[in-house]
Amino acid sequence: MERGIHMTYGRFTAKAVILASLVALAGCSGGFGNLFGGQTETVRTADGQVIARPDRARRAPERSTIWDLFADRDDPNTTLEVNKYLWNASLDVLSFMPVEVVDPFSGVIVFGYGVPPGGGQAYRATVHVSDPALDARGLNVALQTRGGRAVSSATQHAIEDAILGRARQLRIQDYDL
Repeated sequence: MERGIHMTYGRFTAKAVILASLVALAGCSGGFGNLFGGQTETVRTADGQVIARPDRARRAPERSTIWDLFADRDDPNTTLEVNKYLWNASLDVLSFMPVEVVDPFSGVIVFGYGVPPGGGQAYRATVHVSDPALDARGLNVALQTRGGRAVSSATQHAIEDAILGRARQLRIQDYDL
């Protein structure tokens, strides 16, 4: 009789270990739904219908090994690389304006009103560096007068050209060292 109790206890222990392993595995994979065929989510369409779609379709791909944690796999939709030469050149060229907001993650610098050397009109500027390449396409400058009017396109292009020229100078200085 005592031997039968141990066998039953042994089977119970084995089942408990298997169940605990499945729970742990489900926790690593995002739930039992992913372990046994995927979860579904209900979505209401524009015409009022309720449909079910697989939850896995909107998830990011999962990592497969522990070494993948150390890989550089940033999502390009959340990471923006900014050209350091355009960034620093913008700060140099527009140094007569006070800096109000700096966001290196989105590549935006907002300057307050300032009067350029030898000028009589106050301007404010917003600079957007949107590309890691040292290229005119990665630089957008918006200038505004104190009255709220946009400046002429010639003035805006002159500022952009000055920033691009200064950025090229900074890059050459880095390579000469």
